[in-house]
Amino acid sequence: MNTEQKQVLTPAEIEPAEKKAARIIEQLDRILLGRHELHRMVLAGILSRGHILLEGLPGLGKTELVRAVGRILQLDFKRIQFTPDIMPSDILGTHILQETGSGKREMVFQPGPVFTNILLADEINRASPKTQSAMLETMQERAVTLMGITRPLPDPFFVLASQNPIELEGTYPLPEAQIDRFLFKLVTGSVNAEILEEIISTRRHGTPPEPDWTISAEELNELFETVKRILLPRAVGMYIAQLVTATHADNGSALEIVKEYVQYGASPRAAIAIGEAARALALIDGRPTAGFEDVKTVAPAVLNHRILLNYKARFDRVDSFGVIEALLKEVDETGINLPEDITRDDV
Repeated sequence: MNTEQKQVLTPAEIEPAEKKAARIIEQLDRILLGRHELHRMVLAGILSRGHILLEGLPGLGKTELVRAVGRILQLDFKRIQFTPDIMPSDILGTHILQETGSGKREMVFQPGPVFTNILLADEINRASPKTQSAMLETMQERAVTLMGITRPLPDPFFVLASQNPIELEGTYPLPEAQIDRFLFKLVTGSVNAEILEEIISTRRHGTPPEPDWTISAEELNELFETVKRILLPRAVGMYIAQLVTATHADNGSALEIVKEYVQYGASPRAAIAIGEAARALALIDGRPTAGFEDVKTVAPAVLNHRILLNYKARFDRVDSFGVIEALLKEVDETGINLPEDITRDDV
């Protein structure tokens, strides 16, 4: 208990970080209109030092969002357009034979585009399984191993990948092991008519404005360090554990919707991801402690791609978001499952 009290951020400590986070979101809102909640979640993912999978139809600004993040954070940005014929060496790099000044020939490593801070993996599901698997080490270990030599990637390193949910011909669905390495899967929806009218009126050819404020590498590192100091109370941690455990059909107290539709539940990595993302969201909102509401906000983005449904779910048109909504409604954060006719106010 005393240890937790020593670690609690004071208002003077958290206020500068909150203001910087607000400025980042403000800049993203200027560049991409009508995406405020998406921008909050993207920043939460970045501050959690996690990878993000963006799913949406073409033309919804996924690529521009990633570019904007790179410009605002002043991080090196590279884009890979994934295609069926792209090879692992096109991503990781390769060794080439070069002649030295002394006339000798030796193998020299030529780094690939993965050696960057922010890697936009555009339409990642168009790459072959062989190429997709080349991304596993980079995403988990943040390193590249070729010819027995392991080379660390720049710090920080993020993969922000995109995929089109409807154009599936010639695509290779990401394997579960790789899907699990994405902190969030965020679905990018369309904007309303009012936002479209503003885009048409103020954005010639759809060109967004440049950011008029950026954050330095030192300030970004300070934000990372502040997130580490956001407290995750034990009760909130227990709620996260119960939530992830509840995604498994073989759990003794599993909900009926889980037993009926879920083939495989979320991994322990999901619980870790929820905890880290809840801390980041608490910082964005200027709170020194992550709470139950933070968990409920980030849980759908963390769990939707980690819960694998069975064929019956497809026939009954039940998706992972429906299962998660039921879990958030039924799993009691207090650990006390009260009868429906009794409210907490009665306890």
